[in-house]
Amino acid sequence: MLKKVLVFVMLVLTPVVSMAADKSKKDEPVEHLTDEQIYEQLKKLALVFEVARDNFVEEADEKKMLEAAMNGMLQALDPHSSYLSADDFKEFNDKSLGEFGGLGIQITSDRGAVRVISPIDDTPADKAGIKAGDYITHIDDEPVFDLTLNQATKKMKGRPGTKVKLTVISEGEEPRTITLKRAIIKVESVKYEEKTMADADEDSDEKIGYIRISDFGATTSKELNKALEKLEKKDVVGYVLDVRNNPGGYLTAAIDVADAFLDAGEIVSTRGKRKTDIERNYATPGDLANGKPVVVLINHGSASASEIVAGALQDNGRALVMGSQSFGKGSVQQQKPLGDGTAIHITIARYYTPSGRSIQNEGITPDIEVLQSKIEVLERKESLYSEASFKNALKNEEAEKKNKDKSDDDDAELSDAEKDALDYQLQRAMDMVRAMAKLKERADFVPATPESNAALDTDVDAGNPESGDADGETNNEK
Repeated sequence: MLKKVLVFVMLVLTPVVSMAADKSKKDEPVEHLTDEQIYEQLKKLALVFEVARDNFVEEADEKKMLEAAMNGMLQALDPHSSYLSADDFKEFNDKSLGEFGGLGIQITSDRGAVRVISPIDDTPADKAGIKAGDYITHIDDEPVFDLTLNQATKKMKGRPGTKVKLTVISEGEEPRTITLKRAIIKVESVKYEEKTMADADEDSDEKIGYIRISDFGATTSKELNKALEKLEKKDVVGYVLDVRNNPGGYLTAAIDVADAFLDAGEIVSTRGKRKTDIERNYATPGDLANGKPVVVLINHGSASASEIVAGALQDNGRALVMGSQSFGKGSVQQQKPLGDGTAIHITIARYYTPSGRSIQNEGITPDIEVLQSKIEVLERKESLYSEASFKNALKNEEAEKKNKDKSDDDDAELSDAEKDALDYQLQRAMDMVRAMAKLKERADFVPATPESNAALDTDVDAGNPESGDADGETNNEK
């Protein structure tokens, strides 16, 4: 659900609905109206429109009134259903091009304010330090509490290069006002690289494939396949799939991403209003990661399609999920064109993970919870007391040469691995991949049997009659 070339802010198209709505009322059975009662209510709606238009103190904008009435009708259903004007519908479709204009921020409505689902990587919002869970209370010094989400969206739209002022509240902090410059934002859905652990030896060939998916768009699957192909050629030992602060996107893209790591099994099922409205999606043969260990990183900003991927890999036992509890959006939306360039964006189904879990309002629970933290080193990298501390200890010429080369680079900038070390969640995920890779190596190891040892001893004795005694002495020493 992302992307666009025109001057639009990247936002989730959801209406303002109070999250504090009375849950008990939603649990009550629906009392359906008769056709006659519906007709009477529609007559009343028309009467309200006429009275309001004729008696309002200023000139009434009929189009605005009617669109608001339609939007309000859909708002009563859930936070993700809305009416799309011709401009909104065009924007929604154009986003699939992978490029749009604005601030680069995904939002929803929460208790009258605008809540950030997540900023998009390398956008004005991301660079300004806006984070998942932040609240936007004012736009250009005007409060957002009386605005619908679409109205708030339009206030943040504008030509690239123009500025907008936002008042942002982060949890546990005082409100802050920041000014952002709008820009044309090109979204690279998938970024990838081979990473080395910060504590790994310089000569270590223990590379980990890092894949960052920032959203699920029309080209995500193709980009991921390319990333996996390149990283497999680098002979990485495993993968970290990072979907933190990924607000979601197309269901089909999520299915394709999960399929890339699976050789078989269910990926997701969607269930509509009727009991017969069930569709199941299964993985096709071919694991593009060749069975190597996978860790999926999630956080509070991981929503919708991100949760489908994490849940599919988790339930199929293909990956460990690490990080913090995800957002909890377990519904599927579809656009229904109305024939005049407008449409409605409406929730048509819930989705379930392979084990039958609905993550609606719950989210994906990580296998290993790792909250983002700052690291304080409490132990020296090198001990004060070791073999090297003895007087007249034998030197290691290779180590001395490495230390000299390293000292020449002391003033250089932080390496990529050292920068990664500042990302606590990523570092722990890489630790886990490395550990899983080592366990897999041990599981694949075929231990020697008495028969194979006997054959080996025969070969050795034939080549060197004394070698058997030498091996025996060595084994005794061990």
